[in-house]
Amino acid sequence: MRYFEKIGTWLMGFLTEMGAVALLFFQALMWVFTPPFRFRNIFKQMEAVGVQSIPVVLITASFTGMVLALQSYTGFKRFNAEGLVGTVVALSMTRELGPVLTGLIVAGRAGAAMAAELGTMKVTEQIDALATMAVNPVKYLITPRLLSGMLMLPMLTIFSDLIGIIGGYLISVQMLGANPGIYVRRTIQYLEVNDIWGGILKSAIFGTIIATISCYKGFNTQGGAEGVGRATTGAVVIAEMMILISDYFLTAFLF
Repeated sequence: MRYFEKIGTWLMGFLTEMGAVALLFFQALMWVFTPPFRFRNIFKQMEAVGVQSIPVVLITASFTGMVLALQSYTGFKRFNAEGLVGTVVALSMTRELGPVLTGLIVAGRAGAAMAAELGTMKVTEQIDALATMAVNPVKYLITPRLLSGMLMLPMLTIFSDLIGIIGGYLISVQMLGANPGIYVRRTIQYLEVNDIWGGILKSAIFGTIIATISCYKGFNTQGGAEGVGRATTGAVVIAEMMILISDYFLTAFLF
């Protein structure tokens, strides 16, 4: 019975925490449509999540596209199907690798920053000070971060898709000698609008997951500097796990 008790305790704790995360998300979402609108905070968070993530997304997407083209070309050459390399690179980037890799990168960079910043504010009682000044902490701190995650992840994903496809083109055409006309024609022929929109929708959900979990972990930090470290690590790990888990269900539903 002791094992069942442990499993039940863990399950109750998990459900309680998931309920708290959902409540925080709906509170932050409600404040999106309630004035006053602090656009400066929103643009600041959009810069932190989106603009400052461009270099690492650029490197990751370009080399992902290159490796994908190299491996696909090597495999397809055995079946005289080198002309389909562009199709594989484009579909893989837009439907799967673009949104997932971008989400994982942003979770490790921007998600960790959100959790650490809010965790530091929590343990130094700055969040309590906001409440005493009649400033709603959820609206002031979490809503801008939630909006930035929902808006900037799709933009980063579009950028990642484009860079990955260009990287695959450069490797296939310039290095491996594929026909550029066939590469481009096959890519346009088999890539559908639904593939692109599906990846963008995935990235918007991933951005929501990253912002919500990171803010929740930071907002509920306890234990001083050590607690900030635990909250930051927990935010990144949980967000990345949720991205991979939700990716399966979104793929099954969308495609």
